[in-house]
Amino acid sequence: MPRGRLSTAAATRCGGPDPPRGQGFAVEPAATAPPQARWPRPLDPTVRARGLGHVCPTWVPATVERMGRLSEITFLLPAKPDSGRFLGELRALLAEVAYADFAGSAGTDDLVGERLTLTPPRPVGARPLTTFRLADVPAPELVLDTGRSISLRGGDAPPDARPSPAVVEMADLSRRLTGHVKRVDHTGVNLPTRVTSREAWDNLVGALASVSTMYRYPTGEEWPFVLPSTSDELLAGIHDFVVGREPRFELVHDEGLTQTEWQFALWTDLTRAELELLFPEPEGFTFPGLEEIFRAVPIRHPWPGLGIRFDLCYRIEDGPSDWETGEWLVREGGRIR
Repeated sequence: MPRGRLSTAAATRCGGPDPPRGQGFAVEPAATAPPQARWPRPLDPTVRARGLGHVCPTWVPATVERMGRLSEITFLLPAKPDSGRFLGELRALLAEVAYADFAGSAGTDDLVGERLTLTPPRPVGARPLTTFRLADVPAPELVLDTGRSISLRGGDAPPDARPSPAVVEMADLSRRLTGHVKRVDHTGVNLPTRVTSREAWDNLVGALASVSTMYRYPTGEEWPFVLPSTSDELLAGIHDFVVGREPRFELVHDEGLTQTEWQFALWTDLTRAELELLFPEPEGFTFPGLEEIFRAVPIRHPWPGLGIRFDLCYRIEDGPSDWETGEWLVREGGRIR
């Protein structure tokens, strides 16, 4: 499981004690700050370390403004009619999700700007938002509002590559699940290990962890999750376990893929048996070890080089579970810093 790179605030000591819990240096973004500003920025000009002959910066309480914060994750689609149809079907699929909001293009023929936004209902002010938007882009792309993006990647298929038997159309998925989708557990992107190097993966995880509350998957797989959090939680970590801290965002370093895959996990009110009837093989399938949790349904779409998969979670009879509240990820996985 990748631990990610320690942030400057967590890793740096300068001849003195560690900062109080939840505090650290304020760090400018490396991409935009001048060289002299990329180092920890002291509140006072200097302080001479007791018993040492060098000068080091003082500890400064970190703030969200100084750290940066991931506020929005956007799945961009080319502003073309087929993308508009996909977004419309997604809107219909999530019609009963209380925190899903659709904004159209004011009756014009210009599709740019149409968007579907998912806002975490709890806790109040939690971020990031998750949006789906039509834009002037040549191909689907995932964009983080902190300045990073994840475009499509592909490579030669390994001998044990996972097949992508997508036979279900988006419109058919929406029709079959009408009225049965109540919440969105998480969205995510799976990156093939063959074209995403270890260094690139670690850099991505580290960059994302530095601007969000990101937690390891407790059983050791490379499946880190970003949990929506308030500005206070970004600094101090998550300690309040509530249902509604969703959608989360998952990154996966996937050995079985040959191309980038977007995944969307939905809470349904259907049992495993009902979903097996709705999506029998080869339309739907399960992953080893996760058979009792969800049924995966890949869908057909017009964008080459991309897989899109919906993971349909079974109805939970007794809840909320420590997965729904995030407690399992927080306590057992631990935060990546």
